[in-house]
Amino acid sequence: MEKRVLGKTGLELPVLSFGASSLGQEFRSVQLDEALNSVRVALDCGLNFIDTSPFYGRGMSEVLLGIALRGVPRDSYTLCTKLGRYDLGHFDFSAKRVAESVDVSLHRLGTDHLDIILCHDIEFVPMQQIVDETIPALRKIQQSGKVRFIGFSGYPQKIFRFICDQIDVDCVLSYNQYTLQNTRFVDETVPYLKAKGVGVMNAGPFSARLLTNAPLPAWLKEPENVKAAARAAAAHCAKRGVDIAKLAVQFSCAHPDIATTVAGSANPVNIRNWAQWLSEPLDQELLSEVLNIFAPVKNLGHLEGLRENN
Repeated sequence: MEKRVLGKTGLELPVLSFGASSLGQEFRSVQLDEALNSVRVALDCGLNFIDTSPFYGRGMSEVLLGIALRGVPRDSYTLCTKLGRYDLGHFDFSAKRVAESVDVSLHRLGTDHLDIILCHDIEFVPMQQIVDETIPALRKIQQSGKVRFIGFSGYPQKIFRFICDQIDVDCVLSYNQYTLQNTRFVDETVPYLKAKGVGVMNAGPFSARLLTNAPLPAWLKEPENVKAAARAAAAHCAKRGVDIAKLAVQFSCAHPDIATTVAGSANPVNIRNWAQWLSEPLDQELLSEVLNIFAPVKNLGHLEGLRENN
């Protein structure tokens, strides 16, 4: 698996990483054995950067991940979790909860330190608190050795400049905005982050199953014309004998300014497929055809969080 350096952190991350949201049953019910096996297969395939959150499965993802990683040498993987979002409508970015959340995550994950911790989905709260309270609290925890690097994650592109214009962070994570259909992260934000030396991570190459042949989750917010274009693109790929998911993961992982792209699945077969696909060349002709299908809906997304943060 090819690796890239994350900003100024010195961390070398695989271009494709394992997202453990599926371990929290965010997409479907998951059996214990497949959840644990998916982690082992990810590590075997070189996806040794693992991303999770206490929000995923309301703690389930961290717990199962901690069990799956028992006995695995700590220096053989890089671990990222988040804080601040704990349920669909429960957000707490206070300094007190920051300290508690880090300790709870360490306990669940069975480790004495986190490589990265991110403020999770900051667009749902007045973001000045992140600057004034949350990140300073994380810097104190960083000095204790419990956390190596800190940052934040979210969907609207506005959030990255709002935070990084005011305070330094080590890295950020954007999701569903560098895909076959939506490239706003690279178009609008990555050059800015790169100039500031902020580590750049992308998640959601499949845009919550939009760019796969799997059933769409009920909570998917993308507009209907985007869903229709995705179905047309998937059908076009199928006619060419290609799974659109292959094109999606190859495309998202190819950009040299994105250190890693996080993709999640509790299905070991999917993970093996992703690793295999990344060893194969990207079909530029098919890519051009699919991008043409998406052209009428390119960069269309949805409102996420507070309106003023979009």
